[in-house]
Amino acid sequence: MTARDWHADRDAVFERDAYTCRHCDAVGGDDEPTTLRPSPVGDVPLEGEVHESALVTVCDDCFGTLESDPSTDAVESDELFELVRETTGLQGATISDVAAFASLATSLPATLESALDEETDTDIDDSVSEYRRARRDVLLAIAIVDARLERLAALQSTVGPEIRVSLEAFAETATELQSTLREVVALGETVAAALERCQGCFDGVRASAGATCATCGLTVRETADWRDGDGTLAFDRLFATINETLQGASETTETLTDRTMALAEQLTAQ
Repeated sequence: MTARDWHADRDAVFERDAYTCRHCDAVGGDDEPTTLRPSPVGDVPLEGEVHESALVTVCDDCFGTLESDPSTDAVESDELFELVRETTGLQGATISDVAAFASLATSLPATLESALDEETDTDIDDSVSEYRRARRDVLLAIAIVDARLERLAALQSTVGPEIRVSLEAFAETATELQSTLREVVALGETVAAALERCQGCFDGVRASAGATCATCGLTVRETADWRDGDGTLAFDRLFATINETLQGASETTETLTDRTMALAEQLTAQ
């Protein structure tokens, strides 16, 4: 299964995801009207096989959102208002998903240690599956919001000066929030790398600079910045940074709320 032919093992991806779009929960399959397709999330090797951990099930509508070319065609104020409203709602849900992923990631060291002490492979398998699923879902959610923000950015040149200023301010803050959310996800992935696991498929890897996972081909996140002088991983410092970054996202959300309200008032007054 190559990067240009990742649909080759799509049935395995669909079965794993219960033939359900991981973004909108639309159910598809041979006997359903909804068409499903696998879509890549996160970093995907440009060559070689694409591991199932980098593929997620989406419906045609959500795939269209991800792959559509942003149009600069003008829209009515009510259509723009609806697009802003939906984007804000999706980003709010994404914040919650990212926070849940961060909580899951920071619990991994204790969870794996407990499972190893009790020699319970089932608990380890469940934790790994949960981590991989949560990671795919947050990467998909972030990508969906990114696509909507690209659409809004393309519309900035089609609206009047006053609305353009408010729309630009909204988009700028929303984009800043997206960057912070991606940083939280990256830090959560670093926890996996610190456990000598690939951040994508979670298979074992060597924690060294530039190491590549033999299973999925991802370059493993480096952990050098999170090691103390004796080489010990400073999980407490890493976890504190995750929490601080999430707090930063919360503060940006407050600014975004204000700018969303200002834009909404202008659009509804049209």
